[in-house]
Amino acid sequence: MADRPRVSMMINSLANYNATIPSAAENEEASKAKPSAKLGTVMGVFLPCIQNIFGVILFIRMPWIVGTAGAALAFTIVLTCCCTTFLTGISMSAIATNGVVPAGGSYFMISRSLGPEFGGAVGILFYIGTTVAASMYIIGAVEILLTYMAPALSIFGDFTKDPSIMYNNFRVYGTILLWLLCVVVSIGVAFVSKFAAVALACVIGSIIAILVGIFVNTNGTDTLQMCILGARLLSQVSNCTKDPEGDLWSIYCPKDENGTVTQNITDCDPYFREHNLTMRRAIVGLSSNVFVENIGSHFMEKGQIVADGDNPDDYEALNNPTYNQVIIDITTSFTILVGIFFPSCTGIMAGSNRSGDLADAQKSIPVGTLAAITTTSLVYLIYLLFFAGSYDILLMRDKFGQSVGGKLAIAAISWPNEWVILVGSLLSTIGAGLQSLTGAPRLMQAIAKDGIIPFLAPFAVSSARGEPLRALLCTGCICQIAILIGNLDYIAPILSMFFLMCYGFVNLACALQTLLRTPNWRPRFKYYHWSMSFIGLSLCITVMFMTSWYYALIAMLLAGIIYKYIEFRGAEKEWGDGIRGIALSAARYSLLRLEEGPPHTKNWRPQILILSKLNKDLVPKYKKLFTFASQLKAGKGLTIAVSVIEGDYTKSCGESHAARQSLRRAMDEEKVKGFVDTLVAKNLTEGISHIIQTCGLGGMKPNTVILGWPYGWRQSPDERSWRVFLDTVRNVSTAKMALLVPKGINFYPDSFTKVSGTIDIWWIVHDGGLLMLLPFLLRQHKVWKNCKMRIFTVAQLEDNSIQMKKDLKTFLYHLRIDAEVDVVEMMDSDIQTYTYERTLMMEQRTQMLKELRLNRKEKLNI
Repeated sequence: MADRPRVSMMINSLANYNATIPSAAENEEASKAKPSAKLGTVMGVFLPCIQNIFGVILFIRMPWIVGTAGAALAFTIVLTCCCTTFLTGISMSAIATNGVVPAGGSYFMISRSLGPEFGGAVGILFYIGTTVAASMYIIGAVEILLTYMAPALSIFGDFTKDPSIMYNNFRVYGTILLWLLCVVVSIGVAFVSKFAAVALACVIGSIIAILVGIFVNTNGTDTLQMCILGARLLSQVSNCTKDPEGDLWSIYCPKDENGTVTQNITDCDPYFREHNLTMRRAIVGLSSNVFVENIGSHFMEKGQIVADGDNPDDYEALNNPTYNQVIIDITTSFTILVGIFFPSCTGIMAGSNRSGDLADAQKSIPVGTLAAITTTSLVYLIYLLFFAGSYDILLMRDKFGQSVGGKLAIAAISWPNEWVILVGSLLSTIGAGLQSLTGAPRLMQAIAKDGIIPFLAPFAVSSARGEPLRALLCTGCICQIAILIGNLDYIAPILSMFFLMCYGFVNLACALQTLLRTPNWRPRFKYYHWSMSFIGLSLCITVMFMTSWYYALIAMLLAGIIYKYIEFRGAEKEWGDGIRGIALSAARYSLLRLEEGPPHTKNWRPQILILSKLNKDLVPKYKKLFTFASQLKAGKGLTIAVSVIEGDYTKSCGESHAARQSLRRAMDEEKVKGFVDTLVAKNLTEGISHIIQTCGLGGMKPNTVILGWPYGWRQSPDERSWRVFLDTVRNVSTAKMALLVPKGINFYPDSFTKVSGTIDIWWIVHDGGLLMLLPFLLRQHKVWKNCKMRIFTVAQLEDNSIQMKKDLKTFLYHLRIDAEVDVVEMMDSDIQTYTYERTLMMEQRTQMLKELRLNRKEKLNI
């Protein structure tokens, strides 16, 4: 009784039950973990998700998306992206409430649901996505600073004349800001956590200021005026007239040799000469009924001019000078805008990543996450409608506000001042960048500590203060590569790919767990269904290919490479994941569907049973048997290695287990995928007989036995060595199984060498089916690939050797096997009576082929 645990301790362990079985390392870390803050739904989940979802796209791209796509298609874009994340949020809520989710967030959920291979692949993609998100926030912050707050800081000149200058500024300032933020993150997360509250307040305050400003300016405002030449939108000038002393006259009219601007308008640009100048209010207000005019889309190509109308003469530059006209800097379409906007919907996993800090994670994660997604989705949808009803279409299509003096469109309408939005959006984007640079290294560290990707092992190390400095340095380098792209509109689609891959696998994990009905799948969140998860998965895949099919293929290829790498290196992790459940269900279904009995000739393949003899140290005596089996793996058949141990099972159980491990090591060394087993029996003959009779299951029973040659039978004092061999041959023959006895197995080539020469087949007994198949399978392996086949058959003197050779070549042609044929004539006295009686004449072989063509049941063992 003294050794038994107390009941209170047992109940406490049940109260802290985890749906997954933690590793020893996890248990050790858990024991060292300090008590964490117990946050509620609002502070722990809702507000962090709000902060991560509302981002830079809302402030600097939302009006442009509305103006380019039109109110109708913009509403469709936002609704599609929000539905994708909402369905993903439902699936994530189910997974997150099916046990405790510790550090790692989405990576932990996917890896424990879909296995280490999928978990590692998606974890790396999610890490890259989080890193690229940091670069997007940094570029967005620099764009707000240089374009709308302090244009004078440009170090490459006036970027309004050349957009490439602006992107060079973004690259330089983005690099500086990146490494400054990395230094802040390396110091510790304390400052990052404090700054997060400031950033959150800025986001909420900015959104409220925009909403108030929209209603304050219901009737519009005259503070922002746009100058329009004909239908073309112009950059801001001080005097929007055709006055010869004005700014536009000096831009559109040539100068003479003395540098004096011509006074004759006929010498000026034709478009300037033929069209009038007008001034329009940029903010017209909700009462203007401009919403109807802003419903239609205005997708254009790079280099075209922002113009009010569909006349090609207005928006086509046609290789003419564009002067100070506002130019489209990126080709737009519905799919491109989906990729640019989707990052605004990411950040839904911020709550689940903090599950360890929640007082009741099972309740807070679903409620907080879905409430945040619903709130942000409504804000996006309502605001885009307000933008379509408040702004002039030309202002919304002017991405960088060149027509109103470089002002941010969303800031121009805010109350009480545009600086509320400028400062708020700058601080919020910097805060989001800090959050990404804080979370990405810890995600990489969590993957590295799991040990499923060996080359990430150095990143599992933490500094003396517990900071993942190595992972942070790697994150900074990857982020630097993305910053060099310079254009936020090019970074956003790349970011979308990685997040969509992660969200897609979350939906897949939930759907599979639900359909498989695994006993461990008991989430507290009940408002989910596998069909909703599949719809979410379909939306993720659709949006991926809709955004950029080549980026989608690259992301999938990268995930596939990581998956195969983890599989190749051998992920020694068992988390009871859904993929294992799929494998069990598929195996059960296939075994039940597989017909018992001999398969059709076309479907026959060697299902190999290796009878391995062990030495005194329980090591396979002939390891080259496994090499030979691996070289026959082109048949894609099942391989089972078995050894028989003499003795009593109750006393030899440990020996049997050790022998099984030894066989497994031998299989792994030769990279033979299959199963191993041992059998304890009174004597070897009885044990081998039992194996031949009972090995396998249903239609997957072995049909081919590989047996070592008894080399010492002549020198053996007793007949036991050759008696066991002969009994085995009789048992295999009785079971109608094929028998392969490779003599001189120790001299067979290993799997790392290549041999050349010929593989000789002596066709003496039966029809030669198995004899033809074995060399064909061997030649599929790289070791035997350069070998050629030679077939020898025996003929009597009265046979027509020429005709036999011709018929045999025809037979090989039908079998689609390339081989050289030789007919050896022998005297009747040279042929043993047994061989002569068992050898088939050529007429009988021809008859056999006819029977096969008639699909008669196979009677011969081939």
